[in-house]
Amino acid sequence: MRPSSLDVLDLTLPTVADPELETLIETRVGQLVRQLSSTSSPSGGSRGELALRFFEKRRRKGGLGGWLTGTAKAEEEICWEVWKLKITLTSPRTETERIALLRAEAPALQRTAMTIVKIVNRDKDHIPPITTSEMNPFPYEILLNPRAEYDGKTIGFFA
Repeated sequence: MRPSSLDVLDLTLPTVADPELETLIETRVGQLVRQLSSTSSPSGGSRGELALRFFEKRRRKGGLGGWLTGTAKAEEEICWEVWKLKITLTSPRTETERIALLRAEAPALQRTAMTIVKIVNRDKDHIPPITTSEMNPFPYEILLNPRAEYDGKTIGFFA
């Protein structure tokens, strides 16, 4: 992986060039857009949510239960953080509406990016130590409209 940047609206964001991650993000966002497009309201907006869950790999503690039932695993994944991103899909009717919407959302994106930076720089104590030399030390998953059981850090872009 190598660092790079991505220009979105009037904001340049840091990113990592990882084709597998890019494909996963494009797939999940595409699924969400299709889902929201099928439920779009006449007033022009549908709301959904993406959740990004981070895991830590831990050695499973020994015990006979897993060995006897054949379900023993050397490692288990423990979720240590969940970020929920609230999304509103809008459908401007004209090019003028589209331009106005983009202009209005650029400052919101910038505020949200700065909020994310502040939170990740402030709240670090719960992050597990990196214990592997793998490219990505923390497994993750991206969920569409997750159930309430996945609580955690919440960042609202269009809350």
